[in-house]
Amino acid sequence: MTAAGIASAGTGEETVPKIDLNDPSLYFNRELSWLKFNDRVLFQASDKRKPLLERLKFLAIAGSNLDEFFMKRIGGFKQLVAANVQETTVDGRTPQQQVDECCEAVQNYFRRKEKVFDDLLADLVKEGIELLHYVELSDEEQSVLRDDFYDNIFPLVTPQSVDPAHPFPFISNLSLNLLVSLRYPGEKEEALARVKVPVGAGANRFQQIGDSHRFVLLEEVMEHNLDLLFPGMEILSCELFRVTRNANTSKEEEHADDLMEMIETALHHRKFAPIVRIQIEPDMGPQHRGRLASELGLDEERDVFVSHCMLGLRDLWELYRLELPELKEVPHHPIDHPQLSKDRNIFHVIRDQKAILLQHPYESFSSSVERFLYEAATDPKVRGIKMTLYRTDPDSRIIDYLIRAAQNGKQVAAVVELKASFDEQANIKLASRMEEAGVHVTYGVVGLKTHAKVILVIRQDYKGLRRYVHVGTGNYHPGTARLYSDLGMFLYDKAVGRDATELFNYLTTGFTPKRSYSQMLPAPKILKRALLDKVEREITVHQGGQPGLIRMKMNALEDIDIARAIYQASQAGVKVELLVRDSCRVRPGLPGLSENVRVLSIVGQFLEHARVFYFRNGGEEEFLIGSADAMKRNLEHRVETLVPVPEGPLREQVREFLDLQFDDRVTAWELHADGEYKLVNPSARKGQDGCQEKLIKLADKRQHEVQRLRKRKSRQAGERNLK
Repeated sequence: MTAAGIASAGTGEETVPKIDLNDPSLYFNRELSWLKFNDRVLFQASDKRKPLLERLKFLAIAGSNLDEFFMKRIGGFKQLVAANVQETTVDGRTPQQQVDECCEAVQNYFRRKEKVFDDLLADLVKEGIELLHYVELSDEEQSVLRDDFYDNIFPLVTPQSVDPAHPFPFISNLSLNLLVSLRYPGEKEEALARVKVPVGAGANRFQQIGDSHRFVLLEEVMEHNLDLLFPGMEILSCELFRVTRNANTSKEEEHADDLMEMIETALHHRKFAPIVRIQIEPDMGPQHRGRLASELGLDEERDVFVSHCMLGLRDLWELYRLELPELKEVPHHPIDHPQLSKDRNIFHVIRDQKAILLQHPYESFSSSVERFLYEAATDPKVRGIKMTLYRTDPDSRIIDYLIRAAQNGKQVAAVVELKASFDEQANIKLASRMEEAGVHVTYGVVGLKTHAKVILVIRQDYKGLRRYVHVGTGNYHPGTARLYSDLGMFLYDKAVGRDATELFNYLTTGFTPKRSYSQMLPAPKILKRALLDKVEREITVHQGGQPGLIRMKMNALEDIDIARAIYQASQAGVKVELLVRDSCRVRPGLPGLSENVRVLSIVGQFLEHARVFYFRNGGEEEFLIGSADAMKRNLEHRVETLVPVPEGPLREQVREFLDLQFDDRVTAWELHADGEYKLVNPSARKGQDGCQEKLIKLADKRQHEVQRLRKRKSRQAGERNLK
């Protein structure tokens, strides 16, 4: 904390320090905080307690994460720098300062990553998996690879010369490229050519040698067979490079006549967006390095990154997919939710239970949410289905069920978010497909992303129309539902049903006047103010003599108003416990400010994705789950919603869920005042259960308990029948 952050108040020798909550030193930078998260992901790749291919997977994830960071965050900052924006963030940094500090942090990350990569290669060799250089192969192996390259990859390759008649070619995002220097035999004049490595276009990055688990990178195969591309030419050098383009190409939609057309145009522009980074190998000569930067419009010192290990680590997924189960985690198979009996109509079950909590991926998404939609589509008593779609699998059964419902004469409305980052093209296709089948497709409210996760089913029950609601913290995506840790609820509640109806009327019209909600807390109109009020209420209750406790679990904590409120609660003596997966602005452990704040981050087998907000409220506890992180964009520029967890068993399940995470002694990292994260228990043993493993076992235990009770009831009923 800077001296400017503390002012003295009072007279005489004793003064009470007053902390200025506008002091930039009190807040971590969002981007640097996120890079710390990616360091924690990278750590998983070095953790020898994990199976070898799982470590390789985490290295691929860390590489993919950093690609996206440059595409979205660094790309955005470079736009601000180009526009000469000098406005500082709450942590006191200009856009240029953020770019510079992030790039410095990335260079430090590269050094750690290269060591992890080398260690992994050495450990892979011990298991019979080798990544070799082409020159290490026998003549026979080289010949086989050359023939295979010529037959199966060579036709996909298009060399492009660079000369006055051929300007520097377009380089696609995240592509691998060979910069080849060559000349005619006996001549002095050199020429340049670019050759794209066709990874993903029918060719694997890792070229397998025979039936073994020995591989050579495709770019090396191409480099040593350039005579096929340039017959009769003298090859002087061959250097690999990779580019990353800016992904921030969205236009202002307020003035768009056709939102879908605008998004399609933005996707086209993204393809040709400015390049924000070049990655090269250390053997690239200074002349070619300088020319490459110049041709692509980049600063050679700032924007060219030298990598001493493989470029494009995301391609390591190819090796992870090897059929070697002994080198992977035992596959997790979610259980069916024990309350969702297969032999009963799901709406009858929900109506009887009133509320059912879903914990994914521990409990199956397929036999809960997908089943909910399937039965809604086929149940003759269901009159309508309304649903938000932010991300889903284009081939998902969810889309099939919505189409089937429309074909069955039900009213079906889907609010599709076209601007879901990197899923825009998929969402355009599924929206068109649904519209053609008769689904009422809308694209939400102008100027706001629709990020809420809500399904509303209207059914003709024996007492009239009744509303069944699903709310969740995760996307309606069957793939990520197996990989992300999320919560959801089925609710048969009149007030929540009315609120869901209001929400969908807002989403399909954009009209906001006089909308009221009794249970849901939607953003951007209500949610942020409600959270701030609840924090303030906790302070008041605590000062009244009842110990205050706030618990928040989210992906990111960036909103400055929420951060200040947390500081104020801590200063008042309220205990604040935070589970923040990646970026966190709050600096815990500062004297007089945040001694009562604890911040943890869980990095485990599944991506932590649930959002939960808890307030002790003097014993009148509140639990809320939903789609919103504590970020300005979520609270002010998106349609989000939080929904209270009803009293009873569901609250106890959510409490248990949070307790396990806050008590984790294996996968939890704690944030310290200096910005560093440290493992809560660095000496955890191999095989020791973290919170996610415990949640798997708890789900199994719940299922076994319900099955045991059913068997007992069945046995008792049989005994009564025999009397």
